[in-house]
Order: sequence, then C-alpha cells, then structure tokens
Amino acid sequence: MKVRFAASAAVVATAVAGSLLTAAPAAQAAGGVSIYRVYYNSPGTDNRSNTSLNAEWVQLYNSSTAAVSLTNWKLKDRAGWTYTFSGTIGAKRYVTVHTGRGSNTAGHRYWGRAAYVWNNDGDTAYLRKASGTLVDSCAWGSTGSSKYC
Repeated sequence: MKVRFAASAAVVATAVAGSLLTAAPAAQAAGGVSIYRVYYNSPGTDNRSNTSLNAEWVQLYNSSTAAVSLTNWKLKDRAGWTYTFSGTIGAKRYVTVHTGRGSNTAGHRYWGRAAYVWNNDGDTAYLRKASGTLVDSCAWGSTGSSKYC
C-alpha cells in the first residue's frame, strides 16, 4: 500500500508540476496588448525639456492578429499619474507613449506633461482596460535606464 501511495503521489506531483511549468498567462496564451518596454531614465540631464521628457516612454505591443481598441484604457504609475488612450493599436504593432508634448500618430502618443512620470529609482507601469481590469504591469529597480518587460 505504501508503494502504491508513493507512486500515486509521484504521478499527481508530476502532473501538478507539469501544469505549473506549461501554464501561461491568459494574455500571452491568447495574444493581446502588453507592455513591451519602459525607458524610464531619459539620456542626459533631467532638465524637463520637451526633448528630455519625450525620451522617457512606455512601449506597448499588440501580439494578436487583430487590431485592438485602446479607447479609455489607462497607463499609470505607482503614484497614480494616468494617461488615457484613444484609438486602436494595429495587429502585430507597437505604440509608444512619450511623456512630453507632440503630435499623436498611430505609433506614437504624447502625454503632454511638463514633468517626468517614471521614477529612475524604481517604479511600476500598469496597463488597465477601460473596465479597470489589469492587462499588464512592469516593475523596475534603481539600476539601468530601461526595461524590457
């Protein structure tokens, strides 16, 4: 009986471990929009020039085969600074949200801020649907200047 129990336990443990190792987040399994990269420490001196502000950005990627409406989706930091999207992101396309001012295009959006959002010493970017559902997040510490998420 002990041998049978041990064998059964091993089968169950193997099955559970296998499912944990192969499980993928729903967004990755189905494809969709995610935070691809955050450039939180723009090059040079943080002088709040529009050039410096726009060198701070978050890039999203749509891995699906269909365009996704981003209308009223939110990009936030830990402090609650919020960018609200409009429009869509094309299939297999990127969209970059710059902190400063500029003219929005399909691939580049501008927050219009006169101050930095993403903390160089550590922060988290959150992407939420219009419903408030968390789609993705990306956190970093105090080293480096950007992070692939």
